[in-house]
Amino acid sequence: MRVALTFLTSLVLLVGCATNKIDWNARVGQYSYDDAVVELGVPDRTATLTDGTTVAEWLQVRGSSYATYHGFHRVGFQTFDINQFPDSYLRLIFGPDKRLVRVEKFAR
Repeated sequence: MRVALTFLTSLVLLVGCATNKIDWNARVGQYSYDDAVVELGVPDRTATLTDGTTVAEWLQVRGSSYATYHGFHRVGFQTFDINQFPDSYLRLIFGPDKRLVRVEKFAR
């Protein structure tokens, strides 16, 4: 009984923690700007070009940083390192008909 309960609990946790990867290439030509706003929220940046193309960017993962300190006081040697990771963005480009044309992922 205990083994079955442990197995069931582990299974629920694994299924609950699984993330669904979105296949953006499969959405090209079918996904609209309105669909993106409903699913992802209002974009962080958006621009409409002269030809009617809309470029929208969403922040996916906020970058982080951490520092490490190594000190050897007896010999007077110390180091302090800062490691930084950039923000990750999703850029969706929609044609004049507001349908998805291209997808880009980048960091800055």
